[in-house]
Amino acid sequence: MTEGRRQRMDQDPDRLQNVYQLLYSAAMSRSKTLPPIRVTPETKAGLEAALREGESLSQFIESAVCREAEFRAEQNAAVARATKALRSADVGVGLISTEDFLAGMQQRAEAAQHRIRAAVAGKAKRGAG
Repeated sequence: MTEGRRQRMDQDPDRLQNVYQLLYSAAMSRSKTLPPIRVTPETKAGLEAALREGESLSQFIESAVCREAEFRAEQNAAVARATKALRSADVGVGLISTEDFLAGMQQRAEAAQHRIRAAVAGKAKRGAG
């Protein structure tokens, strides 16, 4: 290393870190590949027929994999919430009796019937007037 370069490096201690990041961090953050999968010729033809204009098979597969991963994460979260709710139910937290539930549903049904009857009557008045 020449004396001039050494002096510049000494003047800018972050320079070496910047060079390191450019050379090594960028190389380490490359995208990864998924394992190849084997499918029947019919499956591949069906997939290719489903592609949108300008879409590659790789893009289609990447999109499908990402959607499935998101779906499974949501599914796992839902199962965790359900498990927590069942544990709470086991200790009797936040539960209502069957009678109270059915009474509430009956009230909701009667309120809906009342709203429907009022809407029909209003429409009949407007049509007759």
